[in-house]
Amino acid sequence: MVIKYRGLHWLRLGVAALLTFMIAMPGLSEARDKRELVVMTQNLYLGSSLDPVLDATNAEEFLIGVATIHATVQSTDFPSRAELIADSIAVKKPDIIGLQEVAKWTAVDSIIGVTQVQDFLEILVEELAQRGLSYSVAATSPNVSLGPIPLVAPCSVDIIGACYVWYQDRDVILVGNNPALKILANQSGRYNAQESILSPLGPISFDRGWVYVDGKFQGKKFRLVNTHLEVENYPQTQEAQAREFLAGPAKAPGAVIAVGDFNSAADGSTTKTYAMLTKSYFDDAWDTKPGDPGYTCCQDGFLINFDSLLNQRIDLILTHAASRALDAELVNDQPYLGMDPPFWPSDHAGVVSTIRIH
Repeated sequence: MVIKYRGLHWLRLGVAALLTFMIAMPGLSEARDKRELVVMTQNLYLGSSLDPVLDATNAEEFLIGVATIHATVQSTDFPSRAELIADSIAVKKPDIIGLQEVAKWTAVDSIIGVTQVQDFLEILVEELAQRGLSYSVAATSPNVSLGPIPLVAPCSVDIIGACYVWYQDRDVILVGNNPALKILANQSGRYNAQESILSPLGPISFDRGWVYVDGKFQGKKFRLVNTHLEVENYPQTQEAQAREFLAGPAKAPGAVIAVGDFNSAADGSTTKTYAMLTKSYFDDAWDTKPGDPGYTCCQDGFLINFDSLLNQRIDLILTHAASRALDAELVNDQPYLGMDPPFWPSDHAGVVSTIRIH
C-alpha cells in the first residue's frame, strides 16, 4: 500500500482558482516576440536543513538528526507549497523551468509493508495540470541518494512498526507545451569535484551534477543547462565545479542559457564562482535590473518567519552568445500569511527572465 501526502489547504485552492481565472482572461498577458523564450529557475527546498545530520558526532546523534529532518519535512508541507509555486508558474507561463532540490522522500514500514512517498516532482506537475498547464520532464540529473536509514521516531500514525527513510535529490528541467519549442537532446552528468562529509555512518557526498537540453525555438538552436553547485562553506569544491561547468555542459555552439542555484553571492561576498561565470563567459539576466539587489536566499528553514530574510542573490539566469535577457524578476519572494505555516513557497525566491534567441 502506498500513501501519498496531499494535505492541501482549501484557502490556497481558492487562490489558485482565482489566479487561473485571471490569467485566462484576454488582455492580461502581452503577446511575445516569436524568438522570446521565457525561462524560470526555482529551488524547491528539500524541506529541512540537513545540519542535524551533518553536525552529528556519533551514531545516536545521527539517527536523532534524521528523525528531526523527517519531522521538519512534514511541517514545511511541500504539497501546500507546491500550490503557491504552481500559481507563480501559471501567471508567468515560462517555456522552460530549471528546478533544484526536487526531493523525493520515502518512508517504509518493514513490518506491515506500508510505504509513504512524497515526490516533489510528481506533486508539482500535478498542481500544474490542475491549473490547465501541461509541463513535461525534459531531463533529470539524479544527485544524492541516502538510505535506507532507520528512523528513531514514528514515520506517521500510518506506520507503527520499524521505519526506514530514504532521501533522493534531483535537478530537473521542465518544458511547457509550446509548439514552437522542440527538445532535440538531453544529457546529465556528475562533477568530478565533490565534497565528502564524514558522518558516524560513513562518508556522505551530495553528488552534485548538471543537466541540459538542446533545443530549437522558432528555428533557432539553443542549450539550457541547469545546476546546483556546492554550498559556500566549501569554496574550493564549488569553484572547481564552476570550472567544470564552464568547460563542459556550458560549452555549445550558439545560444547558451544557464540557470540554477550557484550558491555564490553575486556581490562577491562569499566565493569567486559568480565572478568566474560572469566575467569570462556569461551575462547575468539581472543586469537588466540595475540597483535592485534581487535577493533570492534564504528564508528560515521552518518557513515560519513573517518578514523576509532574503539577503543574497545566488539563484541566477545567465546567457551566452546568441541569447540576450530582456528582463528579469523575482517570483515566490512574498509570504503567504494563511491560517497555518509554512508562509513561504520555498526558502529561495525564483527568477524569471525573457530571453531573446538570435
